[in-house]
Amino acid sequence: MMGYGGGLGFGLGGWLGFMGCALFVVGAVLLIAWAITRLTGSAQGSAHPAGTAQPTAFAAAPDAMELLRQRFARGEITVEEFASAKQILETAR
Repeated sequence: MMGYGGGLGFGLGGWLGFMGCALFVVGAVLLIAWAITRLTGSAQGSAHPAGTAQPTAFAAAPDAMELLRQRFARGEITVEEFASAKQILETAR
C-alpha cells in the first residue's frame, strides 16, 4: 500500500477538499439555475401543460376591490377602513 492515511488514499484533508469542491460545484449549478429562472421570468411552481398560455401577473392577481371585500369579510378591517379604502380605489380608476 502506498501513501499515508487510510481509506481510499485521500486521507482526511483529501476528503474535506473533495467535499468542499463538490459543494462549490453544486452551489454554482444552483446559482446558475436561479439566475436563469429570474431572467426568464418563470413562475415558481407553475404547472402549465405545453401549448397552453400562462397567465400574466395582472391576469392571475385578484382584483384589489375583491381583496378588500375578502379582508372585510374575514374581519381583518373595520367598516371605516373598508369605506375609506373603497373610496380610494374607486377614485384611482
